[in-house]
Amino acid sequence: HEITREYVKVGIVVFPGSNCDRDIFHVLTDVFDLEAEYFWHEKHLPSKIDAIILPGGFSYGDRLRAGVIAAHSPIISDVKSMAKKGVPILGICNGFQILVESGLLPGVLLKNTTMNFMCKWINLIVQNNNTPFTNKLKQGQKISIPIANGEGRYFADKKTLKELQEKNQIVFTYEESLNGSSLNIAGICNESGNVVGMMPHPERAAESEINPTDNKPSSLIFESLLKTAGIEK
Repeated sequence: HEITREYVKVGIVVFPGSNCDRDIFHVLTDVFDLEAEYFWHEKHLPSKIDAIILPGGFSYGDRLRAGVIAAHSPIISDVKSMAKKGVPILGICNGFQILVESGLLPGVLLKNTTMNFMCKWINLIVQNNNTPFTNKLKQGQKISIPIANGEGRYFADKKTLKELQEKNQIVFTYEESLNGSSLNIAGICNESGNVVGMMPHPERAAESEINPTDNKPSSLIFESLLKTAGIEK
């Protein structure tokens, strides 16, 4: 997906219960000078859009399963069409749950083995630095980043896990066993690499004011999108 305009327009999809949409809007516009716009889940996405982000939150109050109702929202058909065209798409936390429930990514996200809501800073390890959101990161790089979820345990059957490994679709893993996720998976991508889902929140770690260690690695997730667009910050 080649971006030819002088600016990058990112669509932020908003569902009933989304609560990280303003966080991601702030980081995109105020920190990285990107153009961002909210799109209500009942609307359609414009044909000219450069990237899509499904933010965190509790869409529909996580009724039934986290993300499953939102996965049937009208806008998801547009998200699927743009995924096929190679548009960069990032699902964060609840957004990741929506991506798997909609079939855009394999596997499922289950309740943490602790059966508790987990909210803390953890370390991620970069496993795939060849996506629109990781191309400025290094293979094996460690990222300090927060998680905030109750259903963040990634699960897939052995066949799917083997395919994820063989096709380099595991993007992030936790540095250590955290919530029972298969292979310690914290984020994956589709076969083409343009659709990425991750449970941790990069928008909560991209500024030095709120990052207790080093915000640069987390910032590189967004700077990777700038690189994809041919714009270096």
